[in-house]
Amino acid sequence: MSSSKSSLTALTLGAIGVVYGDIGTSVLYAMKEVFGSGHVNFTPDNVFGILSIFFWTLTIIVSLKYVTLVLRADNHGEGGLVAMLALASMSVRDKPRLRSAMLVVGIFGTCLFYGDGVITPAISVLSAVEGLEVVSPAFKRYVIPLTLIILFGLFAMQKHGTGGIGKFFGPITLIWFFVIAGLGVYHIASHPSILWAISPHYALGFIVAEPEVTFLILGAVVLCVTGGEALYADMGHFGKKPIRVAWFSIVMPALTLNYFGQGALLLEDPSAVENPFFNMAPEWFLLPLVGLATAATVIASQALISGAFSVTKQVVQLGFLPRLQVLHTSETDTGQIYIPFVNWGLFVAILLAVVMFRSSSNLAAAYGIAVCTDMLITTVLTFFVIRYSWKYPLWLCLLSTGVFFAVDFVFWASNLLKLADGGWFPLFIGGVILVLMLTWRDGRAVLHTKREAESLELSSFLDAVFIAPPVRVEGTAVFLTTGTGSVPNAMLHNLKHNKVLHQQNLFVNVKNHEVPWVAESDRLEVTSLGHDCWQIIIHYGFKDSPDVPGALAKLQGQGCKVEPMSTSYFLSRDSIVPTVDGAMAEWREKLFAQMHLNASSAADFLNLPSNSVVELGSKIEI
Repeated sequence: MSSSKSSLTALTLGAIGVVYGDIGTSVLYAMKEVFGSGHVNFTPDNVFGILSIFFWTLTIIVSLKYVTLVLRADNHGEGGLVAMLALASMSVRDKPRLRSAMLVVGIFGTCLFYGDGVITPAISVLSAVEGLEVVSPAFKRYVIPLTLIILFGLFAMQKHGTGGIGKFFGPITLIWFFVIAGLGVYHIASHPSILWAISPHYALGFIVAEPEVTFLILGAVVLCVTGGEALYADMGHFGKKPIRVAWFSIVMPALTLNYFGQGALLLEDPSAVENPFFNMAPEWFLLPLVGLATAATVIASQALISGAFSVTKQVVQLGFLPRLQVLHTSETDTGQIYIPFVNWGLFVAILLAVVMFRSSSNLAAAYGIAVCTDMLITTVLTFFVIRYSWKYPLWLCLLSTGVFFAVDFVFWASNLLKLADGGWFPLFIGGVILVLMLTWRDGRAVLHTKREAESLELSSFLDAVFIAPPVRVEGTAVFLTTGTGSVPNAMLHNLKHNKVLHQQNLFVNVKNHEVPWVAESDRLEVTSLGHDCWQIIIHYGFKDSPDVPGALAKLQGQGCKVEPMSTSYFLSRDSIVPTVDGAMAEWREKLFAQMHLNASSAADFLNLPSNSVVELGSKIEI
């Protein structure tokens, strides 16, 4: 029992550091953007109304939607938009049109994650460093250079992994929550009546009295829940219970106390609106608070960067992006990975965001729209999961998700007003990535159709070959194929040029599934083709790490045995040639050809030994 409690404590601490870093640092800018918008007059009733809206936004969107409902929609223990998409698409697999549309919507939500991944580190670190302006206006000119230096250091560190410093994330973020709660209590003590703002009638009173103003400020109010989707995305790392315990025992109380403390401060000194969070601190505590806030925002950014690596790996395995170089930064934790292309691509985009927008207030205009779109998509996918996978009654599904959809939609509509002021930026990033993903998916489908049309049937071909077989040499030839039942080009080239056939031939197809993990007992599917030839399908989930030699080592006892030292892996290296009247638009064919050319080696992706790989090329017109 004691070990179970200590494990729960450790996981809860880890969840505080990784899951709640983003939403925990929203106190730096959310209240400032609402009252600094110029739409809300400083009256006690308005302050009470806004605080009540903050509290009930946190309650409805995070406590009820994510913590209570969405966390239940786990895909074999895994969460996040990719896992939800896989779960939803499987629940409607008998409805191909609906499934196809859902996949596009879900993938667009995943693309917006990258837009969010650009804005979050930029606004978080920038808003923390802006605390120096409260210390002294003379520091203002150093804010942007210092922000860029901190962000560069963060991204440069990624290749070394976070194993060494990751153990400090939880304790530092826990200190952060205690500090922001303490600052809140300090100011609430001078205006204890501010706690009455918990009552929903203050929020309803403000909405009824100022409906237009309410709609205008919702785009800023939503900043208080940015990062809420992370608690679903990281479910697989920590489990539901630690995430729920962390939210209700530490995070939600600390956020509430701090926001109410900022409200109490604004009642006493409306001029503090320029930066209400840092103005909460006594002068002697300002510099330490800036340092702690910077550390907290770096940790929040780190969690999002690691999430970007993880999501990219999953999307690659689902077939929506070409293979990318994936480096493992830990010998024990397979989840700790580093993708150089994603790392430096994110950094360049973040650098552009900081230089273009130049302040957290300007970035706040760009923030929110990607988050709200993702929240809407999550709600829609949740409906399909609980209706078609859990088989709940239609009325219950509509009622449970309809309320959240209405709330998400109002926030989303309000954020559309910020489209011209910067909201276009994350949407542009997401749109570009969506074009890349759909081009890759459609290009692969065209390529597969072309190969199928030109391929020979495998069993008939082998029967013909073994009527008068070529010279057979010792060892095993593994032919990697994109499907089953067809003769791989690599085998045709090998017979044509080398005029030999190995003693044992394996035709291996790696198949990825819309589940996070595939059990080892279900990893291999083996079919004998006769003449010591075998058709083998290796099954992986989108969170598994493909390892073909490791999987083939388990063949012993199933009729064939693979000796690593006498095994050669044959791969087809296709060169894509776009044509004028192809199946896709010419520009998409050229884009696909370029993506195909720049994809990382299949040998590296499948963990093949480099000294045993033979690549045979061919040209394919699409």
